[in-house]
Amino acid sequence: MSLTIAYQGEPGAYSEQASFDFFGPNCVPQGKKLFDDVFDAVASGNADHGVVPVENTLAGSIHRNYDLLVRHQLHIIGEVMVPINHQLLTLPGVALADVKRLYSHWQPLGQCEHNLRKLLPTAERIEVYDTAGSAKMLAAEQRRDTAAIASRRAAAIYQLSILRESIEDDPSNVTRFVVLSRQPAPQMPASAKPKGYKTSIVFTVPNIPGSLYRAMACFALRDIDLCKIESRPVAGSAWEYFFYIDFIGHPDEITCARALAHLGEFASMLRVLGSYERAN
Repeated sequence: MSLTIAYQGEPGAYSEQASFDFFGPNCVPQGKKLFDDVFDAVASGNADHGVVPVENTLAGSIHRNYDLLVRHQLHIIGEVMVPINHQLLTLPGVALADVKRLYSHWQPLGQCEHNLRKLLPTAERIEVYDTAGSAKMLAAEQRRDTAAIASRRAAAIYQLSILRESIEDDPSNVTRFVVLSRQPAPQMPASAKPKGYKTSIVFTVPNIPGSLYRAMACFALRDIDLCKIESRPVAGSAWEYFFYIDFIGHPDEITCARALAHLGEFASMLRVLGSYERAN
């Protein structure tokens, strides 16, 4: 039986591609309107797993999904790195000079800003809910004065032409996705190397001088590599923050276990969101 994978967006979205990249071509992606809907689908059992973006090399963190990780008792069991390659799509036969309007999500519009200034300096930018959704809207409306920015897969699904390829300003544009599950990932095999794993945690510390420094020292003193640090406000507590950390290693390894135990001695709250194999 194929796994059902919840993701935010329409068919052809980069999140759908992340689902295929992690679970293979036989999984059954379920597009959802909102990130909240993805988490709800997994938590309720309506989907086996979920795939959500958490950071992009150009646009930074997707804060909504960090907030949702705290609100739900789900586990991160994997990560996927997806190169983001934006295409300028139109109806067949449309020329660049015909384009007066442009649909896409706000992130691709920003990631293609410099090239768009050259290609379509006067075209109206219209923000929509999803990259693949912009292609779907264009195909439904059949507007010959409008283009969309979306993936090559979206062009094929919605039978649109690629007017210009790879219009992102920076070719190193990559989005990191995490895979959600109701159950944690299996324990690290005895033969595995801890540095082949990544662990994501979230914690709070008392709002007193030196508390965050002490938290970082738990890892620095043990030469544990921190590869991501993020802070988000705690709702209802002014100037209190959740701190999210990704570090290289696995709690089944003694050094990482001691670091987490040390942090737990003074953290107000500490939760391991997941330990999983690192993406290539």
